[in-house]
Amino acid sequence: MVAKISMGTSLYGALAYNGLKVNEGEGRLLAVNRVFDDGSGRVDVARAERDFKRFMPEQVRTRNKVIHISLNPHPDDVLTDTELQEIAREYLDRLGYGNQPYIVFKHKDIDRQHLHVVSLRVDENGHKLPHDFEARRSMEILRDLERKYNLHPSVKGEEQADKVGL
Repeated sequence: MVAKISMGTSLYGALAYNGLKVNEGEGRLLAVNRVFDDGSGRVDVARAERDFKRFMPEQVRTRNKVIHISLNPHPDDVLTDTELQEIAREYLDRLGYGNQPYIVFKHKDIDRQHLHVVSLRVDENGHKLPHDFEARRSMEILRDLERKYNLHPSVKGEEQADKVGL
């Protein structure tokens, strides 16, 4: 599994990009945390933005308050929506975003399923979440998840090193 972590300033932009995919049938809303979900399977981007902003004080010194994560399983990994939810939740918990408001989207707009997560990088008091060695920690979490869920490894060489007799 591969993760791409992006930081930015536009909460609306991240929500609109993913919400549009869901509302056009190229994606699905998989999980929410601390954000309203009416159960319709559609995304009200303006409502989602308001919900997120309830957890973000107006006066925040952090410039890039939004995190947008793309989680990409190997194309040969066949996972149920429940497994994808579990993977996303465990990944976010271990990365330090488990108590943050977030939305997990599943996209089907390319030849493989993948996840997008939108969350906040600041807590309710306006303090930036710890992000030291975030990329390295992300890689370690992904390797653990690959083993736990028996997924194809994404690190070159590992796919051969795990095979018996090589």
